[in-house]
Amino acid sequence: MIPQRDDHTLVLQVTGDLDVLTAPTLATHLDIGLTGGPSVLIVDLTEVDFLSSAGISVLVETHRLTERADISLRVVADSPATSRPIRLMNVDEIIDLYPSMDEALRGR
Repeated sequence: MIPQRDDHTLVLQVTGDLDVLTAPTLATHLDIGLTGGPSVLIVDLTEVDFLSSAGISVLVETHRLTERADISLRVVADSPATSRPIRLMNVDEIIDLYPSMDEALRGR
């Protein structure tokens, strides 16, 4: 995971597999990042090859935390490996999905 931060936005770029072994690492990075108080948190799954239910659970928990803190959570996921499982589990109904980093940065 490669975190990038400016005054108001934290971007976490995730690569490889997001599964039961790597989801805790993402959760740790998200917890640390949220303590800095960004107003926008972008999780970029563009380079993720496999997204398991463990990874999706981290995103749902992050949504719960960001919603309480009035932080905009935006997830970049447009490949079948990422957007399809998110949509199949209806997580796209609670988490804002974006097809590209540019659109996530603009917030549509």
